Amino acid sequence: MIEYPSAPDTPRSHLPFSPATKVGDLIFVSGQASVDATGKIVSGTFEEEMRRSIENLRKVLETAGSDLKHVVQTRNYVRDNDDLPLFNKIYPEYFAAPFPARTTITNCLGPQLRYEIECIAVVSKPGS
Repeated sequence: MIEYPSAPDTPRSHLPFSPATKVGDLIFVSGQASVDATGKIVSGTFEEEMRRSIENLRKVLETAGSDLKHVVQTRNYVRDNDDLPLFNKIYPEYFAAPFPARTTITNCLGPQLRYEIECIAVVSKPGS
C-alpha cells in the first residue's frame, strides 16, 4: 500500500508532487528547499537556506512517522562549489555518525535556490 502522509504544517509545493511517499517502512521525501509552509521560496544566505531546508525535511519526516535519526540516504544539491566547506560543517549538526549514505551534486540549482535536500528514511519504531 502506498501512502502520502501530509499535515496542515507540512511544507508543500504548488508543483505536482507529494512531500513524501510511504511504502511499508520506507519513506521517500521529495526535495526540500528553503520555502515557507505555502511553498514560497525564502531566500537567504547559504547557511540560512540549508537550515530551513533541513527543518522542512524534519517536518515532512515527522508527519510520515520518522525523524532525522532514521534517514538512510540523502541527496544534496548545492548551487555553488564555494559553499561545500560550510555544507560539510553544518551537515553533522543534523546527521550523526556513522552518517546516512550521501550524494552531493553542485552547480545544479537555478539562481533562486542555494540548497535542496531529499532523502530516504525508515519509519521510527519504539526502541529504534
